[in-house]
Amino acid sequence: MSNQTAVTEFLLLGFSDIQELQILHFLVFLLLYLISLLGNLLIITAIALDLHLHTPMYFFLMNLSILDLGSISVTIPKSMASSLTNTRLISYSGCVAQVFLIFFFASADFALLTIMAYDRYVAICQPLHYETVMNRTACVQMAASAWITGILYSALHTGITFEISFCGGNVVDQFFCEIPQLLNLACSDLYLVEVGFLIFSSFLGLSCFLFIIVSYVQIFKAVLRIPSKKCGHKAFSTCLPHFTVVSLFFSTAVFAYLKPTSSSTSGLNLIVAVLYSVLPPMMNPIIYSMRNKEIKGALSKKIGWRLFTKNKMSICLLR
Repeated sequence: MSNQTAVTEFLLLGFSDIQELQILHFLVFLLLYLISLLGNLLIITAIALDLHLHTPMYFFLMNLSILDLGSISVTIPKSMASSLTNTRLISYSGCVAQVFLIFFFASADFALLTIMAYDRYVAICQPLHYETVMNRTACVQMAASAWITGILYSALHTGITFEISFCGGNVVDQFFCEIPQLLNLACSDLYLVEVGFLIFSSFLGLSCFLFIIVSYVQIFKAVLRIPSKKCGHKAFSTCLPHFTVVSLFFSTAVFAYLKPTSSSTSGLNLIVAVLYSVLPPMMNPIIYSMRNKEIKGALSKKIGWRLFTKNKMSICLLR
């Protein structure tokens, strides 16, 4: 231990050492990043500019889109830059920042998804109390609690992880700094504390997931009792996309953090990481915008108005 060299940088796992495949990786990730960026920005813009969408459900959805923008911006740009420059190095401080931001956005994201399930439960199962329970102050406090929870959990995980001494090399078997892969490099018993904390966090996440499932069971029961098919269809159209997003996010994240890292291959690690770090932020706006007529209406109205105004100005200039 006295001859141990302090780790000052880490070496991330690349998708390929072949230049052509590195360019392909860059182009694919660029496409996924642009889709996520455009989709989330459109949702944020539509909700911010359309007064009809200033409701609790869309307020939480806008917060979710902001978190998704941050989440995908932590890993994708660095990976694309590594492919272009053919370097996989990341500084120690850069790795700390990645771990903190990844865990912050992930935990805040899941807390917000839990709040959104509660919002739908109150809206459908207790509609007479909805405006009282989900008032503006309560919505702001709930959203703030999700962000604060993310900061606290991220600070704890990051602090514990980087108190550990790394002497198992500096090669991280992932395309970004992921806690389970960093723990493989640990050479002190302190890593057991972080393992225990990860297990505790997983059980806490499982509790939230069970709460979401129970909420949706109650929602679906209430929907089936609605005599109007139109109202029932509207309730399903707002709830099913949210449940799809929750299931995708939770299943991939839990698999990534609870699977035995020593027995899994590098290829499997990369695929699972893409599933939980890239796919949900990209799929959220697609699922919500495709299934939600109000968001599609707001976007088409805003885009149509901009085009109409632009054409009108062009005609005036020509005259």
